[in-house]
Amino acid sequence: MIDPVLLDLLVCPVCKGNLIWKEEQQELVCLESKLAYPVRDGLPVMLESEARKLGEQESV
Repeated sequence: MIDPVLLDLLVCPVCKGNLIWKEEQQELVCLESKLAYPVRDGLPVMLESEARKLGEQESV
């Protein structure tokens, strides 16, 4: 689980957009940049090179 205070502070490093926590996938998703950032061992990996591109049919 991501701390709600931390989630309020984090933004997408690409577009500075808001992030949505996807607990099942352990990812933080940015709908604006269409990227999903992994969360490993409870720590968000906020690097564009580590992000997964969202598929066209993927929704939050």
